[in-house]
Amino acid sequence: MKQLLEGKRALVTGASRGIGSAIAVELARAGADVVILYAGNEKSAREVAQQVTDLGRKAEIIRRDLSAVTGADGLIDEIGPVDILVLNASVQIKKPWETITDEDFDTQINCNLRSSMKLIQQAVPYMRDNHWGRIVTIGSVQEAKPHPDMLVYSSSKAAQTMMVKSLAVQLAGFGITVNNVAPGVIYTDRNVEALSDPVYAAKVTSLIPAGFYGEKEDCAYIVRLLCSDEGRYITGQSYYVDGGKSL
Repeated sequence: MKQLLEGKRALVTGASRGIGSAIAVELARAGADVVILYAGNEKSAREVAQQVTDLGRKAEIIRRDLSAVTGADGLIDEIGPVDILVLNASVQIKKPWETITDEDFDTQINCNLRSSMKLIQQAVPYMRDNHWGRIVTIGSVQEAKPHPDMLVYSSSKAAQTMMVKSLAVQLAGFGITVNNVAPGVIYTDRNVEALSDPVYAAKVTSLIPAGFYGEKEDCAYIVRLLCSDEGRYITGQSYYVDGGKSL
């Protein structure tokens, strides 16, 4: 593959598994060095880092709990400037809306929205000085089709995308693009247990026009495009990678 991101340094949050791990590896394949942020599974984070180094790129791992109010504080100062910021980490708590607690609300909002804003605040000054930067948030098909038992999760993702639209206008003149990628049903460890039920799996698949689940790489490919110079004229957009489920 052409080294589209040679000389660039990326931070990917929630990169020890699932979509985040695929994004980290894909950016490395395109030539970027990668900082892998994880919340708890160091073994998985090191495995992803190994995949990055196997591709000839530098890999670092850092542990942070972005669901805490101060989880993102000082992170960029600690790791140093980045050219690419991919905000993938999220918390999803499934329960009826009437039973949502303050803790449920805060945990999801802190990770899915507050930490995104804080990390962007920290990363943008370097990008602005360098007149080049790429910010990609990972949203959800629930921005268009909210699950009834994930009220806070879907709301936080929609709010994050509105932040993308606002910042894209403000940062475009500095050579910084800001976009959102919204996955649909992607076969990752987050949903493998639920999808192992054939009745539930058939119901879910019936709602996807393409007729099958996506793979985590399906999301990584478009993130790579948005982070490269080939995506320089794309900003403020939200791309559903969902087999048509949002329609």
